[in-house]
Amino acid sequence: MALDLVEDGSKIELEKSKNEKLPPNITSKMLYKDIVNIAWPSVVELTLTQLASMVDLMMVGQLGPWALSAIGLTIQPKFLLMTLFMSMNVGATAMVARYKGADNPKKGNLILRQSLLITLIFSVLASIIGFIYSEPLVKFMGAADQQTLAGGTIYLQIQMIGFTFMALTSTITATLRGVGNSRTAMIYNLTANVVNVIFNYLLIGGNLGFPRMEVVGASLATIIGQFIAFVIAFVYITKGDQYLHLRFKEGFKPDKEALKQIFTIGIPAMIEQLVMRFGVIIYVKTIAGLGTIAYATHQVCMSIQSVSFMNGQGFAVSATSLTGQSLGKKRHDMANSYVMRTRRIGMIVSIIMGTIFIFWGGNIISLYTDDLSVISTGAKIMIFVGLSQPFQSSQFILAGALRGAGDTRAIAVITFVTVLIVRPFLAIFLINYFNMGLEGAWYAFIVDQLLRSLFVLLRYKNGSWKDIKIN
Repeated sequence: MALDLVEDGSKIELEKSKNEKLPPNITSKMLYKDIVNIAWPSVVELTLTQLASMVDLMMVGQLGPWALSAIGLTIQPKFLLMTLFMSMNVGATAMVARYKGADNPKKGNLILRQSLLITLIFSVLASIIGFIYSEPLVKFMGAADQQTLAGGTIYLQIQMIGFTFMALTSTITATLRGVGNSRTAMIYNLTANVVNVIFNYLLIGGNLGFPRMEVVGASLATIIGQFIAFVIAFVYITKGDQYLHLRFKEGFKPDKEALKQIFTIGIPAMIEQLVMRFGVIIYVKTIAGLGTIAYATHQVCMSIQSVSFMNGQGFAVSATSLTGQSLGKKRHDMANSYVMRTRRIGMIVSIIMGTIFIFWGGNIISLYTDDLSVISTGAKIMIFVGLSQPFQSSQFILAGALRGAGDTRAIAVITFVTVLIVRPFLAIFLINYFNMGLEGAWYAFIVDQLLRSLFVLLRYKNGSWKDIKIN
C-alpha cells in the first residue's frame, strides 16, 4: 500500500491545508490501486448479493403481487432489529482500521473479540423479540390483506431463526474490511448467494422433487445460505496467520477500554440507524396505504435501486478503511487524497448506472412481474432512481470516510433531519394533499437524497474529522 511508504505523521509537520499535493514518493496511480484493491471485492460481493436478492424477488413475484408485498413488509422490521449490532460494527471497523494504521495487531484482535461478544448478545435478544412479535410487526408495516400478513409473518419468523449466524458473519466482515481484507468476505458471501439461489429454485416452486413452499421456501433458502457464510467466515478467522485471527484462549472477558472505543463510535451510529429505520418505516407505511399494487411496484423499484447502493457502499468500504488507517498513522493528508479519488471513481460508475436505469428501467422491471400496471408505473419511478445516482454515490463514500474517522455523530444528525423529517413528511404531504400517489413518494426520496448529499459534503469539507480522537 502507498500508505506503508509514507512517514508516520507524528514524526513530521503536516499542513492542514485543503490542497491535494501528494508526498514526494507517492503517485495518484498508487492511490487508485489501493482504492480499487479494497473496493472491487466489496463492489462485486455487494452487487451480486443484491442480484441474488433480486432473483429471490423475481421467483417470489411469480406467485403474485401479494408475495412481493409480504416479503417487502418484513425488510424494515428486520433492519430495525439489526440496528444494535450493525451500528457497533461501524465502531469495530473504524477501530480495527486505526490499529492497523498504527501497526498494533494485538489491539485490533481485541476489538474483534469484543465485537463478536457484543454481537452475540444483541443478536440473540433481537431474534427472540423478532420471532415473538413477527405478526404485529408485519401488521404494523401495513399488510393490506390476510394473505400478505400470513406470508410476511412466517417469512420473518424463519429469518429470526438464522438471525444470530447472519449477525456474527456481519461482524467478522466489518473487522476484515477495517484492515482492507474485502476479498475473504466476498468469497464467503458469494458462496452464500449461490446456495441461496439454488435453494430458492428448489423450495419456492417445488422443483426436482422438493416440496413447493413459496415464501416459506424463500426464507429458508436465505438462512441456509447465511449459515454457510458463517461457517466459512468462522473457519477463516480461527485459522492461519492473517492479521486478524480469533483465538479462544485469549478469552472474551469484557474489556472496558475496547468496549468504550466501540461504543463511542457505535452509539451515534446506532442512533443514526434507528432514526433512519423509523423514518423509512413511516415512509413505507405511507406507501403501503396506497394499496398492494402500488407497494409491490415500490418494492420492485427499491430492489433495483439497491443494486445501485452497492456501488456507493462498495467504494465506501475503501473510504472507511483507508481513512481509518491513514488517521491511525496520523496522516490526514493521505486520508483526504484517498477519499477524493474514491469519490471520482464512484461518480463515474454512478453516472453509467443512472443512464441504464433511466432508459431501460421498464425492461428491468418486467423481469420481476408481467403485471402491466406495475411495469408502467415502475418505468416512471426508475427515472427518479437514475437521477439520484451521482448524489447517492458521493453521499455514501463521504459518509464512509467520516465513519472511518469516527465522526458518526454528524451522520446521525444529518440522517435525523433528512430521513426522519424531510422524506416521510414530504411524502405524506405530496401523497395526501396533492394526490401524487407513488410518484409523490419518490419526489420526497429525491429531495432527501439531495439534502443528505449536500450536508455530508459540507461536513466533510469542514475538516473537523481530521482531529477526532477516540479514547
